[in-house]
Amino acid sequence: MNAHPSSAAPTSVQTALVTGASRGIGRDIALRLAADGFKVAVNYSGNVAKAQEVVATIRAAGGDAIAIQADVSRKGDVQRLFATVQEAFSDIDVVVHSAGVMPMAPIAPESIETFDRTVQVNLRGTFLVLGHAARHVRAGGRIVALSTSVIAKSFPQYGPYIAAKAGVEGLVRVLANELRGRGITVNAVAPGPVATELFFEGKTGEQIAQLSKVAPLERLGQPEDIARVVSFLASADGGWINAQTVRANGGFA
Repeated sequence: MNAHPSSAAPTSVQTALVTGASRGIGRDIALRLAADGFKVAVNYSGNVAKAQEVVATIRAAGGDAIAIQADVSRKGDVQRLFATVQEAFSDIDVVVHSAGVMPMAPIAPESIETFDRTVQVNLRGTFLVLGHAARHVRAGGRIVALSTSVIAKSFPQYGPYIAAKAGVEGLVRVLANELRGRGITVNAVAPGPVATELFFEGKTGEQIAQLSKVAPLERLGQPEDIARVVSFLASADGGWINAQTVRANGGFA
């Protein structure tokens, strides 16, 4: 195995739970952790076919994976999600929280429903997932939440999304301190623009072209770029990184 939560040799195959893993960045994270040797629980909200495709891809490569439906903004769903992972794989060593939404809306009274939905999924969902991860991840494990590098840019229309993701980064730092003494690292990974369905949704071709040139590397990130960073944080080599936000963005911000 190439990646495991502690520097000691593992006594068994490690388990990773990845939320929002049926597509986009979450999908590539799940595939990468499976390639690193983890058994992977593939969480999805609504697209069972896509989630099963990820599971099938992992199994075809010789790995072990299951798909579990859960809405991360619902307390009961998150509780069931973790219980199902433990029933299937016993211990949980790594939790990567990738599930999220990214609707665009101005800071205006008529945008309050968009704001509420964004906070419900992106911030409340993170609070619930991190809270259960804190209870169930084994000593020496890893917890990673996805944030965003657009926080530093403050683009118009991104108010609800930035507000929620700024909260995510705050939760990560606090949880790292709350887990003192258990050897568990808690970090955030903040991608810049990444070529996913979530990113492309609601944007014009011109907007996409402009955003792809902002980073000095002059391209959009790819989901595998982010998966590599998560893989590092989940590995023994990432064991001294804690309570940090890693801005994996090609120099975007």
